[in-house]
Formats: sequence, structure tokens, C-alpha cells
Amino acid sequence: MQLNHRVAIAILALAVSINASAHAILTDSTPKPNGSVPAGHLALMLKYNSKIDQARSRLILIAPDKSETPLAITANTGKPNELDSAADLKPGAYTIRWQALALDGHITRGDLPFTVTAAP
Repeated sequence: MQLNHRVAIAILALAVSINASAHAILTDSTPKPNGSVPAGHLALMLKYNSKIDQARSRLILIAPDKSETPLAITANTGKPNELDSAADLKPGAYTIRWQALALDGHITRGDLPFTVTAAP
């Protein structure tokens, strides 16, 4: 293999690597995916592998009756990789539909299903 081909392959591999790391990937959350939490006031946290534009990202709560409620995201400059919110929840099956805008302009989306159980 000629040197020019090796350099071209290395540049292509670097470009793919940089592009792949630009997307915000959900790395942790409260509640956990398919987890359960007791009813009541619940602090919601979605943590990503990169910084998030908190003002332009979205969280939508899908209730057991399939109704959708946009959730206010708490701006937190001390936690630039997180989307934080809160909600008062009754028992049932819920989903948080999230849309995260990474600071480089890439948008990722996903669903976080969870169950709310009766308070102890």
C-alpha cells in the first residue's frame, strides 16, 4: 500500500471517529430505561456523553393514556451533559421522549420507558 493510500485511510478513519463522537448518546438516566419508581414528585435526569444545548433540546412525557406533555428543562451550566426536569406522577406506564441537540448541531432522539408504582 502506498503512503498516500495510508494517509487517506487514516484521515477518513479520523473523520468518521470525530463524526461518531459528535452525537449525543444517552449514558445514564433517572429513571432507568424500563425501570420503576414510586409515585409522587420525581426528579428526571438524562445524561449524555457530550455537552447538550439545553435550551434547544426537548423532553416530552407520554402518560399511560398516551397524552403528551412537554416538560420544562432546568438550565444547569454546571451539568452541561444533562437534561433535568421534574414531574408529579401517578402509577402507570410512562415514556419520556427526548430530543437532544449536541453543541456541534447534531440532534439525537430516543424514548425512555419506565413504570411508576404506588407510593410505599
